[in-house]
This record gives sequence, C-alpha cells and structure tokens, in this order.
Amino acid sequence: MKVNNNSEIPAPEVQMEGASNVRMKILIGPEDGSGNIIMRHFFVAPGGNTPFHNHNYEHVIKVERGRGIAVDEKGVEHEVAEGQSLFVRPGDLHQFRNPFGETFEFLCIIPNPAKQQ
Repeated sequence: MKVNNNSEIPAPEVQMEGASNVRMKILIGPEDGSGNIIMRHFFVAPGGNTPFHNHNYEHVIKVERGRGIAVDEKGVEHEVAEGQSLFVRPGDLHQFRNPFGETFEFLCIIPNPAKQQ
C-alpha cells in the first residue's frame, strides 16, 4: 500500500492549449506504482477554465469544493457543486469553467493513457 500526503504534492499550472488559471496535482499515478489508473486533483481559479476537449478513454469526476460549470459534448452548461459526480464517455467533448468567486476543485480519475495505446 502507498499512502501519499496530498498537501505535499505540487500543483503546477496546466499547460494544455486552451487552459486558463488551472492547476493540477497527480495524487496517485505511475510513480506510486499504479499502472492502470491515475487520480488527479484540479483547481480552477475564479475566471479559469479547462479547454473544450476530449479523450479516447472514459473518466469519472467528483466535485470536491466549490462549484463550477461542466460543459457537455452538445455545449450544454451544467452547474455542478460539492457532492456531485460526473461520468465522461470516451470521445465526448467537455470543459470545466469557474465563473464563481471561489476556487472550484474536482478529482478526475482516468485510466493510464499509456495503457490505451
């Protein structure tokens, strides 16, 4: 078993085109011995957003703090908040935005993309 102290994990700025004011920690990943899944913690600052993008794999989202907007593949906006979870199908376009006054935080669990190739 591997136990991490999440507060000690760095949260660098997301460097993906279209991302603005988003930071991400990798809470559990290959460096921890997890060959199949990766758990990430995102922090979207007020006014920030992830890109409108898709992946060839499914993933699950759990809102940890605050509230934000989840934009689905049809461009429909869904206000989401702590206590809610989302499922994103492979290939579905999606985006997370934060038009609110506090940081929007969510966990995102994905398969290891290296295993998908």
